[in-house]
Amino acid sequence: MKKVAVVFNGGTITMKIDERLQAAVPSLSSDEIMSKVTGIEGFAEIETYTFSNMPSPHMTPDKMLELSKYIKKLIDREDIAGAVVTHGTDTLEETAYFLDLTLNTEKPVVVTGAMRNGSELGYDGPANLSASICTVISDESRNRGVLVCMNGELNSAAEVTKANSMALNAFRTPNFGPIGMVDDNKVLFYRESLDKQYLDIDKVDSKVTLIKCTAGMDSTLIDYCIERKVDGIVIEAFGRGNIPPYMVESVKRAIDSNVAVVVVSRCFEGRVCDSYGYHGGGKELRDLGVIFGDTLPGQKARIKLMVALSKTKELNKVKDFFENGLYNI
Repeated sequence: MKKVAVVFNGGTITMKIDERLQAAVPSLSSDEIMSKVTGIEGFAEIETYTFSNMPSPHMTPDKMLELSKYIKKLIDREDIAGAVVTHGTDTLEETAYFLDLTLNTEKPVVVTGAMRNGSELGYDGPANLSASICTVISDESRNRGVLVCMNGELNSAAEVTKANSMALNAFRTPNFGPIGMVDDNKVLFYRESLDKQYLDIDKVDSKVTLIKCTAGMDSTLIDYCIERKVDGIVIEAFGRGNIPPYMVESVKRAIDSNVAVVVVSRCFEGRVCDSYGYHGGGKELRDLGVIFGDTLPGQKARIKLMVALSKTKELNKVKDFFENGLYNI
């Protein structure tokens, strides 16, 4: 029987309603949660660990790196088949993607959580845990990078995003859909994951800002970021990767100041490309040296840029990390 490390890291899965506050707060221990995952001892040997009990809005990039190193020590053990990591859903996709970029292992690492707390009817934490453990012990889960398991669906951490604030199937993969499912305790994969990317970093050494485009936006926010000496800026642009013309000069100033500028789309689906040649269009941005982020949403492009800049400040290498195989570079 395979041994699985279950690392508890807070989130709704650990919460119950506080009678005084009439709101959910961290309350449940790892043992209390695992006691609700009935019958799992017939599938795997479980070792539980508590990394934190924090709500996910409290997560930081430094904590993500600390968690990555914590998991690495566990999965480096020969007797551990893989790891399940719990996380609050608000920033789950960002931490899962950070882990995917910073862990280099064939062993399955599955991130899960809950959309309903332990005081609500239909508390989904135990079911998500059992499905995640079944995923880890499946031989088919190896070499797929970090996975996210919620509501019986399996999504790649490199692709998934939180698409609903309350639904049990809140986590979805735009453009491609899930890569598999857990049905009757059996793991089924229907397509391959994206090519795995990995960077070995010792510390998070970059300041990256995310800016969302709106109609008529000017250069104020980008100029402020330049003054604050950020290392990188991610712009959630319109459509295929276009910005208001009033922002273009500040983008040029940022790049001239050796600030990495990445453009993604604020659209839920689709990818950015240098399709438009007007002032502020993607073609002008590419000619200025803007990096294109393909299908990534802004919050995950920020994680990727942060990891890349923690490894190197050479913008051509950062560009290659984002665009290699996706654009003509």
